[in-house]
Amino acid sequence: MEISIESSSITITGNIKSISDFQEIKQGVDSVIANSSSIILNIVDSLSITSSIIGYLNKLVLKDNIDIHMNVGDEQLLHLLDDLNLISTFKAKRA
Repeated sequence: MEISIESSSITITGNIKSISDFQEIKQGVDSVIANSSSIILNIVDSLSITSSIIGYLNKLVLKDNIDIHMNVGDEQLLHLLDDLNLISTFKAKRA
């Protein structure tokens, strides 16, 4: 997995699957929300995301009032978010 940050946009390529992936994404998100209350997450080709990332993003939206817009490249991940009723929470759409 690779992550790149530009302004308030984070682009993640590769599969998100490990604890170190979560830590890297969390650090990136934390650096963006230090200066902005809105973030754009571009998940280019991951088939899934870990429960720790889902929990962290959920906390940001529901507790910290961070506005998340998620652009998902893989249809399977979009279906997963839909099954978990997270499409509206993360403002997820197909990229």
